[in-house]
Amino acid sequence: MSAKLREVGVRELRGNLSEYLRKAKAGERFVVVSRGQPIVEFHGVQPPDDLYGLPGALEGQIWMADDFDTLPDDILDAIEADLPQ
Repeated sequence: MSAKLREVGVRELRGNLSEYLRKAKAGERFVVVSRGQPIVEFHGVQPPDDLYGLPGALEGQIWMADDFDTLPDDILDAIEADLPQ
């Protein structure tokens, strides 16, 4: 930790949790203290840097067969055989 983080008491955090969540989401960081002792660092979560979470990121890299959703007749017959008539 290069810069000293703002300290927030447990009572203060508990009483104003929504405000601190909003501030953490905006990028602020805090150290939660209990009786003057640091117990946890409180901050927002950064989204992952990888592209796999972005819609369309894998466009052109995935191939699907034209009949991917067609069941072979023997499997379809076995499924239908178990159905009540």
